Amino acid sequence: VQNMIEELNASILVFKNTIHIEALCSEKKFKLLNPSAELSEKIENKITQISWLDELSSLLPPHKIIYVKDIKWDKKPFILQWSHGHTGDGTILIKDEKMLIDLQQKFPHREARITDFIKGSMFTVNIVVTDTVILLGNISYQITGILPFTENPFSTIGNDWSVPHTILTESQVSDFNEIADKVAKKMQSSGWRGLFGIDVIHDEERDMLHLIEINARQPASTTFESKLQDNINMLGVPGINTFDAHICALLHIPVPSALIPINDGAQILQRVTSKVKSVDTKKLIDAGYRVINYRNDKPNKDLLRIQSEMGIMEAHNKFNKRGKNILDLLIS
Repeated sequence: VQNMIEELNASILVFKNTIHIEALCSEKKFKLLNPSAELSEKIENKITQISWLDELSSLLPPHKIIYVKDIKWDKKPFILQWSHGHTGDGTILIKDEKMLIDLQQKFPHREARITDFIKGSMFTVNIVVTDTVILLGNISYQITGILPFTENPFSTIGNDWSVPHTILTESQVSDFNEIADKVAKKMQSSGWRGLFGIDVIHDEERDMLHLIEINARQPASTTFESKLQDNINMLGVPGINTFDAHICALLHIPVPSALIPINDGAQILQRVTSKVKSVDTKKLIDAGYRVINYRNDKPNKDLLRIQSEMGIMEAHNKFNKRGKNILDLLIS
């Protein structure tokens, strides 16, 4: 592979940059297109993210950075997040004092971010930052923590582009886009170029939106979003897909048009659980779904990705007829 890269004088693009990838590319004199690993770490890290956001930290739910040993139980559940996590693994719902005490005994001197527990639906969007413009992608509903797809209540298991405008009002969509634009401008001024994503939760009790997560990398939903956009493009809808815009931004090429709008399609992940170690995919494929298998056996890792060109959700945590069909085919 390295010989081929040298022969083609090819540039390197990775899903998520790291200091090890940067060191290897520097050693081999490969041109790495991704933004710096240091900047990515500063933005994604739950602790350093607060200072990086600065005045925009008010977009987050009420929060505090604190050593675990200093957390006081005030008789109400809260969310504790470590500096790093993936697909919800770094997020813990502290339900009672015993859970807190157990954690304090294990990690007394570990820093964490604690926030109020918020009940509501989660949404995400992929955003492309270029030298001159910011391109907001299509809002998707984030499918999270549903059995039997995962046993972790905070694990992302998919996206649905058909249902956001059913759940959110026009005013809330406008508020969502305002949050996305503020974070994107901060990313742009910090030197970020290319793709990143944000997660936003709708606080049902207070009827407001909060920024939850910034993914300073190419979000996993980019590939399927771009495929759905290409399908629409072939029907005559103009624009550029999200991944192509990502490439333009990293190569400092002006993006020729807006991102292609979509309002349908969904994908859902079956993760490795205590009860699900493998899946017979024949029935899913015969039913017309696109299926991608993964060779993983560790708990909560990707096992199967199921993609549909039409939505699978009817409302928050509620499958439509198509979603129920996928569930039935998995169980059977």
